[in-house]
Amino acid sequence: MKKMVSLVTALVMALCLLPLNGAFAAQEEVNVYNWEDYMNPEVFRIFEQETGIKVNEMFFTTNEEMMISLRVTPGAYDLVFPSDYCVERMISEELITEINFDNVPNFSNIEPWMVNPDYDPENKYSVPFMWGTVGILYDTTKVDDPVDSWGILWNDKYADDIIMLDSIRDTMGITLKYLGYSMNTRDRLELKAASDKLIEQKPIVKAYYVDETKDEMVAGNGALALMWSGDALYAMEKNENLAYSVPQEGSNVWIDPMVIPTTARNKENAEKLINFLCRPDIAQMNCEYIWYSSPNTAAIELMGEEYTENPTINPPQEVIDRCEFFHDIPDQYLNVYTLFWGRVKDAK
Repeated sequence: MKKMVSLVTALVMALCLLPLNGAFAAQEEVNVYNWEDYMNPEVFRIFEQETGIKVNEMFFTTNEEMMISLRVTPGAYDLVFPSDYCVERMISEELITEINFDNVPNFSNIEPWMVNPDYDPENKYSVPFMWGTVGILYDTTKVDDPVDSWGILWNDKYADDIIMLDSIRDTMGITLKYLGYSMNTRDRLELKAASDKLIEQKPIVKAYYVDETKDEMVAGNGALALMWSGDALYAMEKNENLAYSVPQEGSNVWIDPMVIPTTARNKENAEKLINFLCRPDIAQMNCEYIWYSSPNTAAIELMGEEYTENPTINPPQEVIDRCEFFHDIPDQYLNVYTLFWGRVKDAK
């Protein structure tokens, strides 16, 4: 009987230990907050198979929505994909934590010019995921002028065939560059000048779109469109008459980085996922799915000439050098931006 009791006791103790090591253990997870359709779905399936860590993916549509959710639901997210200029504010508000780069050895694959970026000068908080430029997508069967200046978007020869982005930073930004100002200006007179210039342009603008722009251009429903490089590349693959240019006055070069919220409950799992996404074959999969530029030098080598010889997805350094990053606009200045953008949208 003693032997039986001892055996039962040992069995119960063994069963109690199973959740720590066996099949009944709580599944590891990582909660991801990302733009929709901004990850090859196969990538997360591979990560789960290789690590046993379950990926829970949630989506946002604007940086503003993402920032609000991050503030009001602490602990909900472990890995977030903001736009670069948001990182500045996230650091200042202590919304994100420093990354332990010992857990991200694949960071060594990141292009050197993207290390220590303006928005994260000491590169403590972020790792680049994708990047690109803002330029002009145009239909070569409709446009017979050089597309080398933002000024072509004010050419009434293309009246009712010009599509602008319904985006305050992008549309105000390229107008500021056209006028010779910084895209990050806080100067009220410069902002007014950009607003006035856009009001002057409005009678010849067909529409202000966002995601619809690429499909409109593919369908041949526009001659010129303000466009992000990744969407431009997508459209060019669908319609061989389309081409893309970053004007000589300069533009925005942007990076969408990966960051870890201060309240993350699975920080080490987030770092494992960052490292996985920086693996060359995985970075290649995402680049070929999303159509934006890869920050991963080893992935670029894998993609070869098809990537390196394409100036839309791989612009030469001279193009990058005349571009600038967006910076976070403090609220008091953002109100001025919003005021002048409102004048443009309300103009007849």
